[in-house]
Amino acid sequence: MVKDYQHIIQKYFDQHSIVEANLKSFDNFMEKMMQQIVNETQDIIPTIIPPEVQDFKIKLNKIVVGKPQIIEADGSVRDIYPTEARLRKLTYSSPLNLEVSAHIDGVQRDSFTAQIGKIPVMVRSKFCHLHNMNQEERIAEGEDPQDKGGYFILNGNERVLIVVEDLASNRFVVEKNNTTKKYIGKLYAEQGSYRIPHNITQLKDGLTHLSFTRFKNIPIILAIKALGLTKDKEIMAAVCGDDKTFDEITVNLINMAQIKNAEAATEELAKIVGIAQFDQKKERIDEMLDRYLLPHIGMTQDVRIQKAHTLCKLLRKFWLTTTGQLGKEDKDHYINKRLKLSGDLLGDLFRMNLRALVQDMLYNFQRLVKRGKFHSIKIIIRDNLLTSRIKSAMATGTWVGGRKGISQNLDKTNFLASMSHTQRVVSLLSATQENFAARALHPTHWGRLGPVETPEGTPIGLRKNLAILCDITSTEPSEEKIRKMLEIYGLKGVQQK
Repeated sequence: MVKDYQHIIQKYFDQHSIVEANLKSFDNFMEKMMQQIVNETQDIIPTIIPPEVQDFKIKLNKIVVGKPQIIEADGSVRDIYPTEARLRKLTYSSPLNLEVSAHIDGVQRDSFTAQIGKIPVMVRSKFCHLHNMNQEERIAEGEDPQDKGGYFILNGNERVLIVVEDLASNRFVVEKNNTTKKYIGKLYAEQGSYRIPHNITQLKDGLTHLSFTRFKNIPIILAIKALGLTKDKEIMAAVCGDDKTFDEITVNLINMAQIKNAEAATEELAKIVGIAQFDQKKERIDEMLDRYLLPHIGMTQDVRIQKAHTLCKLLRKFWLTTTGQLGKEDKDHYINKRLKLSGDLLGDLFRMNLRALVQDMLYNFQRLVKRGKFHSIKIIIRDNLLTSRIKSAMATGTWVGGRKGISQNLDKTNFLASMSHTQRVVSLLSATQENFAARALHPTHWGRLGPVETPEGTPIGLRKNLAILCDITSTEPSEEKIRKMLEIYGLKGVQQK
């Protein structure tokens, strides 16, 4: 046994908070992710514009978040602290200000900063008034000096966002169906607001098919050729490399031997999807491939050849697994899981509601133009739309994608109950289904999840708690840094043809 372990643990908590991961995640959302989501929103181009104008665009620029404030009945604005929000049944939230500009015929004509809404602030985060206060200062403000924060205050109620455990995006996992005994390769490609499932399956005749969005069970070689990798020799080399050969690749290449170029592959895909317009076939298929096929690699035509090579690598892994040359991956290994903290969950919510705000701006603008009453774009922004939608989701717990129970009333039975609630982790799997493997204690949970605290009954193993000394990395390393490191180790990039 380690001597003086209590002293070591005490030193750790002198420097770190038990809810530190959630606080970091929320700060990252407010400081970086929110601006990234605004940048994802492309120029707003109305279909109905004033008659004297040729080209009209509305651009969303920098977003600025203030400290929590309240507007009193007499119109005065002042700072508000968590205690007052609890006692007066108010929402502890900060104003969101967004720079908006109008570009007419390529020239910026109108630029202003408007309040687009208010967003609830996590207690003890960087955007909270209690941040960096010592115990005496917190007592002076009527706060509990031992309160760790990590929750929100909505209409006086303390609400906590539960950490969500989900399968890692952009990871290809091959598994065997227990009932049909068939192998299926699954990948969830995620980029911004897109999260698209891709499935690779093999039929009895040896042909391998790909399914995603509108493309259901298309020959995977057809998709590879439509992306620009058309020569059978190149496809064979990309799939097999220098060390492997597969009988399956020969069967699949022979089946698609009549497809000699990308245009023929696109034509065949158009028939499968059911696009009849002759003049729009290629454009629509190319657009769907760019947008919905492996969007995490890119969503422009410049990365099509990289997507083709990626499909070849997925095929290689799929066939290595189905032929027994590669062992099956453990889906319940924690390397294949990701935890969505408060910042990630709020990012999903903000992205969806910002899209609703943009659509509302577009509707208001076009309505005013039709009536001939348009003078300035300042009047097309309704600041209560974003506020009410975010507040409603956090108050009810109903989240993006129909998920429920994400936001819950904080358990204040005692201090330990509160800490346990802020450290809770829930799985998105249904509690009514068996899912024995997902409920079982896995060796990779060691040091990450507490093995004791889980409820009895149907949610057993699906509702867990983080270990006391568990920390979660909230930011991913930069793509450029990873690419440079891999190039040092000898990785060669695929060049666009």
